[in-house]
Amino acid sequence: MPAAPFNPHVADLSAPPVPSVFAWARAYDGAAGPMIDLSQAVPGYPPHPDLFAWLAEAASARANAGYGPIEGETPLREAYAAEVAAVYGAPVKAENIHITAGCNQAFMAVVSAIAASGDAVALTDPFYFNQETTLAMMGIRRELIPLDPATGFVPTIEGIEAALAKGVKAVALVSPNNPTGAIYPAELLHQAFDACRKAGAFLILDETYRDFLASADRPHDLLSITGWEDNLVLLYSFSKSFCIPGHRLGAITAGPRAVSEIAKVMDNLQICAPRAPQAAVARAIPALKDWRKENRIEILKRADTLKSVMAELPAWKMDSLGAYFAFIRHPFPGKNSADVAERLAKKAGVLCIPGAYFGDDCQDYLRFAFANADSATIEGLVSRLSTFTLD
Repeated sequence: MPAAPFNPHVADLSAPPVPSVFAWARAYDGAAGPMIDLSQAVPGYPPHPDLFAWLAEAASARANAGYGPIEGETPLREAYAAEVAAVYGAPVKAENIHITAGCNQAFMAVVSAIAASGDAVALTDPFYFNQETTLAMMGIRRELIPLDPATGFVPTIEGIEAALAKGVKAVALVSPNNPTGAIYPAELLHQAFDACRKAGAFLILDETYRDFLASADRPHDLLSITGWEDNLVLLYSFSKSFCIPGHRLGAITAGPRAVSEIAKVMDNLQICAPRAPQAAVARAIPALKDWRKENRIEILKRADTLKSVMAELPAWKMDSLGAYFAFIRHPFPGKNSADVAERLAKKAGVLCIPGAYFGDDCQDYLRFAFANADSATIEGLVSRLSTFTLD
């Protein structure tokens, strides 16, 4: 009897990458010391105690056991809209906000609302792997915008315009970037938005790591441009700033028409995002501003520590750094990055993501998610990397 077939768009995908990396960690014997985990982009410190209390209170409330509004709870939409308005100095209201179960879901919902099977969406190369696989499983063609390590993996307007000339429905940019950490200048983002408007396409800007920028300046002025609602979608995650990735909570900022279209998708994905975290984070946004600022300073400190560490390791070249990530050129050119990362985990106890997971041209790279380790732990890289070989 023939076996029933699976969707080839899904069956042709590789297995999720992070579990394979964790399997390498389980094979480490501890000889070099405790594992230095620079793999998954998670904050290496716990949520605020008040947030734990608010989560417990909201989870035990009978009202939160039922379905909630598809677009998200009104208190959270209002609180997040106020925060976005303050960050960008622009009028943003609750009607511009859609809450999702994490930023990965936000991206899938937005792309579903914008593009159909057979359409194209532009990503940068390297790309965030979950965005690339989302397009693949939906039958949406990807167009890649090449990035140059010599310019810190920042895209050029020429590269963006070339992708738009191929008829893409949207250009998806991530800034601060995952995997490279690159931070895109406000001027470039403005140019990219203008190019998308002229082409009748959307600019999807993933700002998951926005809260960890070194500068207090506004990341861009796009929300102050008249008519932004017709061509712009911003994505965000509460996971990093509030240390709750397991509670799956993200947000979309868009025009009311886009929010309405996305709600159609969300109703079929999940109906509504988890309600208890929404209630807790609505309280946390105004109440925990100082705590979040302290965490931002701590992450910047960890970035500075990694800079100092890499300066002591000339064979390992840090081509870009920002927010949560550094993109590191390993000293074994031509070697498969997965082989290097696996050996690094099993032999030296340093866990990271192979560059090739983010694009075929990234075999010489490893992604270090340094936010997951404190400065003292990061300093331990000097002894482990300086003596590491593939033998």
